[in-house]
Amino acid sequence: MTAFSSKLPHYKELAAGVRRLLAPNPSMMTGPGTNTYLFGVRDIAVLDPGPHLVPHLDDIVRLADGPIRWILATHTHPDHSPGVKYLAAATGAEVLGMPAPRGEHQDMTFQPTRILRHGDRLETDEFVLEAVHTPGHASNHLCYRMPGKNWVFTGDHVIDGSTVVINPPDGNMQDYLDSLVHLRALRPAALLPGHGDLIDDPSRVIDWIVQHRLAREAKVLAAVEEYAGLTTMELVPRVYQDVAPALYTWAERSLLAHLIKLANDGRVREVDGLWSVHP
Repeated sequence: MTAFSSKLPHYKELAAGVRRLLAPNPSMMTGPGTNTYLFGVRDIAVLDPGPHLVPHLDDIVRLADGPIRWILATHTHPDHSPGVKYLAAATGAEVLGMPAPRGEHQDMTFQPTRILRHGDRLETDEFVLEAVHTPGHASNHLCYRMPGKNWVFTGDHVIDGSTVVINPPDGNMQDYLDSLVHLRALRPAALLPGHGDLIDDPSRVIDWIVQHRLAREAKVLAAVEEYAGLTTMELVPRVYQDVAPALYTWAERSLLAHLIKLANDGRVREVDGLWSVHP
């Protein structure tokens, strides 16, 4: 979990028929803002319209330069999908993605008219988008692969310049690591994240994330061994010395995800909210 550094242009054509529009929602957690992607010229697909920010959503319609036929979401966190409902009402577009799971920080307004599963495709005369189920950050998280270029649009699975929060119970650290391995096996030519700029060295970035997560897991285990009987929040400053205190609340969620994985591996246990090594 590190600070973002990317400063993106508001609008950019990334390739013929692939455009990126930056939503005006910059923050400590979203970096420069949420990336909205537009595909096609004659018939348009929109990926991740972002939060319900009407000026941004109206910009999507204006910049599309053609009828918006499809709206897709990578997942249903508040910075990615709430704009879908407004945009669908304005355009009559078909909505594609996976429904929101129950829980906090979920956009229950997202109601796909076509539920996507792993391997499902949106195929047009201009482009193809293939759904790649990548649970971990969210159980309903989908990346989208563009087979012709072998580009993968990664939402929050891999982002530029930072690591993502894994927030139980919907977030799952083991699923996240497994999904990273699966993504790497696709040998993508580039990753186009939900926050930040295009990543043109996917294998290096994915390997760094996996190594970072495993190193953090080792620090979590070492802290539990040294400081048995602490709560997750008490463990945070002992594990996340590299993170600003302002981010401790979010760091605690990823720390808990590591502890749940370690507990499932038989390494630690929790009793009344206090963590210790498994005897």
